[in-house]
Amino acid sequence: MVKLYDLSQPLNQDAPFWPFYPPFEVKYFKRKSEHGVNAQYIQTSNHMGTHLDAPRHFVTKGRTIDQIPLEWLYGDGVIVDLSDLDELDVFTPAMIEERVEVREGDILFIHTGWHQYAQFGDDADEEKYIHRHPGPHHSICDWLLEKKIHVWGVDMISTDHPMNLPIGRFLGKGGLEHWQKVRNQCEAKFGGSDAVDELFPPEAYQLTHNALFPYDCMHVENLGGQIGAPELQNRRITIGVFPWLFKGGEAAFCRAVAFVEED
Repeated sequence: MVKLYDLSQPLNQDAPFWPFYPPFEVKYFKRKSEHGVNAQYIQTSNHMGTHLDAPRHFVTKGRTIDQIPLEWLYGDGVIVDLSDLDELDVFTPAMIEERVEVREGDILFIHTGWHQYAQFGDDADEEKYIHRHPGPHHSICDWLLEKKIHVWGVDMISTDHPMNLPIGRFLGKGGLEHWQKVRNQCEAKFGGSDAVDELFPPEAYQLTHNALFPYDCMHVENLGGQIGAPELQNRRITIGVFPWLFKGGEAAFCRAVAFVEED
């Protein structure tokens, strides 16, 4: 018997959205009492809730959602437990491989526990979720390509560390100065300004997007749901990522699912 685990976050107008992107909007345009039916209209970016970024997101002629082979979206994989990470921590390929075997072509999901800070999490805190999540060392890009991984994902708002994003480089500049707060915290954590500049060099900016999409290595962001179930951690399972067949789509909402054989 196979047990299914939902690894997705709920999505509605309250869900956190990426800075500079439009939020999710929904309204009824027909109601049962007047029209005999309920019907809703939505307007949103693709980068809300649990979603799959296709290469077209950063590559002009990259694959779109409808061009991703189904075989890449379902198959053998692992969920690695990195839930011991703290705010703005950096994780490495070695830390992943210390905890679980990752094979060529796997679907790799990373559980940091950060989904609990998203809007519908147990400890919802939007600033913590968006500004202070952990992230990978930039060396993860070469490692993912060596592993021939096409799909990986995180239970955070981005696969890049905040210091390799607008979050830690210019968000709120001239206003609330969110970027400066993030940088100050990183300088205290990693040993000063020079250490931060070395750990997060200019060429690492959005690197899990810029360096991987040209090679058809794509990712799921905002995983959640049951991703923290103890029986899913650091073991081989079957994973599926199911976006709608969006022709020309640079990204799409998706449902992420783990399939586990039970005795």
